[in-house]
Amino acid sequence: MNKLIVCLTTGMLALAMVAGCGRSAPKTAVPVTQRFIGLATGETSGTYYPLGAALAGLLNKDVPGLNVSVQSSPGAVANIELLASGKAELAFVQSDIAYYATNGLEMYQGKPVANLTGLASLYAETVQLVTLEASGFKTIGALKGRRIAVGPVGSGTEANARQILELHGITYKDIAVQNLPFKEAIAALRDGRVDAAFVTAGYPTAAIFDIAAQKKLALLPLEPARLDALIAKYPFYTVATIPAGTYPGVDKAVATVSVRALLVATDKVDAELGYKISKALYANPDRLHAAHAQGVNVTKATA
Repeated sequence: MNKLIVCLTTGMLALAMVAGCGRSAPKTAVPVTQRFIGLATGETSGTYYPLGAALAGLLNKDVPGLNVSVQSSPGAVANIELLASGKAELAFVQSDIAYYATNGLEMYQGKPVANLTGLASLYAETVQLVTLEASGFKTIGALKGRRIAVGPVGSGTEANARQILELHGITYKDIAVQNLPFKEAIAALRDGRVDAAFVTAGYPTAAIFDIAAQKKLALLPLEPARLDALIAKYPFYTVATIPAGTYPGVDKAVATVSVRALLVATDKVDAELGYKISKALYANPDRLHAAHAQGVNVTKATA
């Protein structure tokens, strides 16, 4: 009876513990150690940035102690450099750029990047060759002698453009090369400062969609025979089709090629953290779907 009375006495928690009532003092929460990491994405008008922002939100919510900040950048090549220099720990990168970096090819000739590790394959990044319908261009061969935006020097888009043009019998000596990021390239196309522009990104790409509301666009197809030759020479490409209606006024499907968007990390991300990141990525598809149309293609089936 005395034991029961002590346990019921208001304000007598300490005595209750001595009396053996089964109650214990509240435990002090152990603070979670914060880990800050950077996620390198792309231009704000592209696909990487909105998906990266959604992923960062998922990780900050679902992985205790992880604080992910999103970094905009010119794209995949810049992202590899951010990873290699330790200025970012996660990044979105084209599969062809990851291939070049790992093997010391193209812009990484003789300078392979050794500490890259892949976490997931996300979605297809499609090579889109954009012009104005008023130009009258129907084939890539018609671009000889024209002003072509091919992407920044050393960028993934620039490598795609050079490889595709060469397979269609065009070298940089045959065109007026304009090294512009895709947002500036599309603006230059709208203003008549270039005749066509290469954009490698998930479709629909915001910058292209915006100009389609102002100008009648055309997307130039890759010739079927050239497609096979391109993939035989560069095996990271896959055949792709941009569906009719992807952009306003573009009512025919267009044959082209794609590379894959990858989520990559450095060796600073260990297996345990890599698992937590992957789990959060695939456990919350709705957030990615809402961020960009390509979010629906981020699935475990193609990871």
